Parts: sequence; C-alpha cells; structure tokens
Amino acid sequence: MQEIAIVIIALGGLMLLGLVTDLLGRHTPLPRVTLLLAFGFIIGPSGIALLPEIEPQLFNLLSSIALVMIGFLIGGTLTLSSLKHHGGRVLTVSTTMVIVTAAIVAFGLMLLGVPVEVALLLGGIAPATDPAATADVVHETKAKGPFSETLIGIVALDDAGGLIAFILMLATVHLINGDAGIAAVLLGGLWELGGALILGTLLGIPMAYLSGRVSAGEPLQAEALGMVFLCGGLALWLEVSFILAAMVMGAVVTNLARHHRRPFHAIEGIEWPFLVLFFVLAGASLQIDALWLAGMGFVGYLVLRVLGRLLGAWLGGAICRDEPAQRWWMGLAMLPQAGVALGMALVAMQRLPSLGEIIVPVVVGATVIFELVGPVFTRLALRRVGEAEGTFRVSK
Repeated sequence: MQEIAIVIIALGGLMLLGLVTDLLGRHTPLPRVTLLLAFGFIIGPSGIALLPEIEPQLFNLLSSIALVMIGFLIGGTLTLSSLKHHGGRVLTVSTTMVIVTAAIVAFGLMLLGVPVEVALLLGGIAPATDPAATADVVHETKAKGPFSETLIGIVALDDAGGLIAFILMLATVHLINGDAGIAAVLLGGLWELGGALILGTLLGIPMAYLSGRVSAGEPLQAEALGMVFLCGGLALWLEVSFILAAMVMGAVVTNLARHHRRPFHAIEGIEWPFLVLFFVLAGASLQIDALWLAGMGFVGYLVLRVLGRLLGAWLGGAICRDEPAQRWWMGLAMLPQAGVALGMALVAMQRLPSLGEIIVPVVVGATVIFELVGPVFTRLALRRVGEAEGTFRVSK
C-alpha cells in the first residue's frame, strides 16, 4: 500500500506541476512543453531524483493515451475547406520537407559515424513537428494570409508524413537486423500504414454520425473519449500505427460530422492532464550520461534537422514558385518539435530496446531545444513575411 500511496502522491504533485507550468507559460516566452520537460529532468534520476521510479508499463500506458489524443486533434485540423484553398501547395511543400529532412538527417548521421540503424530511425523522426506550438504562435500574432494558412496545413501533414517515414525506416531497420525477410518487412510496413488508415476510417464514420446527437457535457466527453480510446486500443491490438489511426479518425470526423468541433473540444478539455504526465516523465527519462555518449549524434541531429527543414522548404517553395524570402522563412517556422517525435522515440524503444536507449535521449534533448527556440523563429518568420499583426511585409 505504501508504494501505491507514493505513486498516487507523485501523480497528484505532477498534476499541480502542470498547473504551475501553465501559469509560467502565460507570463514567460517559454512554451509549456519546454517547462514540463525541464521540470521532469530536474526531478528525474539525472536531477535531484525526487520522482519515484515509475513502472515502464504505466509510462507506456500514459504515453499511448496522450499520443492517441494528440493524433486525433491533429486529424481535426485537416479540413477539406482548408485543403481546397492551399491543398496543392501544402501537399507539395510538406512532402518535399518530409523527404528532404529524413534523407539529410539519416545520411548525414551515417557520414558522422552514427550506426546505420540509429541514423535511419532518427531520420524518420526528424520530420515530425509541433502543430500545437505553431498554432499558438499564429494565434498569438494574429497572423493572416497565405503563408500562415499554408504553415498550419503543413505542420499537420508533416506529422502524418513523418509517421509514414518513421514506419518505413523502422521496417528497414528490422530488415537490416535480420528480424524478418524482405516480403515480411514490406507486408508489415504496409499493414501498419494501411491498417491504420482503414481502422481510422471505419471508426471515424460512425463517430461522425454520432457527433452532435449526444448532448454536450459529460455524455459527449464520454462518447469522444470512448471512441479515441477504442481507436488506440484496437490499433495496438492489431499492431498498426495508433497515432496515424487516431489522426485519420479525427480527419474523417472533422469533415463528415454535423457538429464537427464538439468531440475535439471534449478531448481538449481532458487532454492536458495526460500531456502533463507524458512530458514530465519523458523529461525524467533524459539521461545526461546517455546524451553525452551520443555526442556527435546529438549535435548532428540538431544541425542536420535544421538544414533539412531549410532545404526542404526552399525546394518545395521553388516547385510552387513561392517568393524566395518565404521559402527560407517557412523552413525556420517549422522548427518546433514535440509530442509525436517523442512518441516515435518511445515506439522505437518498445520495438528495439537496445537502439531506443540511444534514440530517446537524443530526441528528448533535441525536443527541449527545438521547443525553446522553435516558437521564437516561427514568430520571427510570420513577422518577416508581413502576416503578423502590425508588421511590414518582406519580399526579398
């Protein structure tokens, strides 16, 4: 009973910690995610070791719940109306950025001497962004125009594209390790992607039909939460990508439901406590010794991801014939990276524990840095292209 009491006390303390970070985030330039990761590191094993040891199964449960909610909310941003206005540009720039970023990070790390398997997985994780932080900056600056609208569309598609890239890289690593034959790896990757698309669609259609038929309040929250949990559980049971399945379900609901925003508001109302636990525990998992051992791999990941963002955005903008200045600023605006990247790293640890011990410290450390400086560059980019309130447009 004492162990249970300690865990419950710790969970209560972490919830209150989330409240403190929310207040600090409103009065400081630091995003809440950065504060949670930092606090988690401070109270974790590498800090003052105040946080009691959490069972891996509990951490996996909490992280899965948080990430399936994130996936659902990301899917809710993929409306047909927004894609009709900037769909071609969004798809082109997003696809280009995903491919270029993954390739530059993966091959660049290989040239730096990082093991091939680790380089491939980090390459698959690198394209992931942070839609929440980006949307917050756009809302804060009251930015309006094609650049900001394209930016919001790209960060949503980037996570979907990043998931696909990560799954393909994961399948390639399994092939390199000899875990299965080529046919089995290809079928496994196809099932993980295709199965997630099918599952998300099959659950999204009835959820869209039910949305708006249940009165607002607790019944609606139970409906939304039940469907999101059902999607995540079935995806894990069927061994398909639960983040992608939730994302597809969210996209189906937002485009088919009569009152399409209600279930997303219900999830937003309960999501934060799970995110608090997820990010704090992720920060606590950061081990300085492991990060120090990663050395050049960590520094290389930071530099190569920035380079991939810049070159990918420039190439995608060139294909769409965007102005040169906007091509560079789009890359800088896409630097934030948070929940989905951490989720991929944790999936890598679950599937390949020996590699995960290297990948998780790198991704957690990089997330802290990108969440610290990324929103600043996003704000700067919106101002330099002239779409933030009270700024002048730069065309050269």
